[in-house]
Amino acid sequence: MSFPIRSPRDTIGGIMVLGRILDKIRLHAQGQLPPGYHVGIIEGKRTFDDRVCRLLGVSYEALTARTLEGGTDEEILLWCFQTGREPEPEHIELFNGFMQKRGWRDPATPGLEQQRAEAGLAHRTDLVTFFDLMDTEEGRAS
Repeated sequence: MSFPIRSPRDTIGGIMVLGRILDKIRLHAQGQLPPGYHVGIIEGKRTFDDRVCRLLGVSYEALTARTLEGGTDEEILLWCFQTGREPEPEHIELFNGFMQKRGWRDPATPGLEQQRAEAGLAHRTDLVTFFDLMDTEEGRAS
């Protein structure tokens, strides 16, 4: 059986991480979110959930409510565009590039190293981004 949360690399409408957020919202509502996973915004921290919501101009709370109303991922994305904003293709490209590299030689590197150690993967110096770490922890090739 595959892991119930999509890779951060998977896209909806070309936007990385969004599908992962929708999976976590749905699993949390069903009481099936795996231990150690969080949903939503963490006060004082810039999470991937926070960054996607800012890209789309919607609050996490509103995205959660809309997701739990039902519908396809594409319908939820269309709602985001109508309620918040629809980023230009170049903005999505820049966003995805930033997200894919987060943790690699940037201010988030110490956090990545800490999470890698907490996962028992401190020896895995090939895991240089948060995407790499997530995919490895969840059984996908990085």
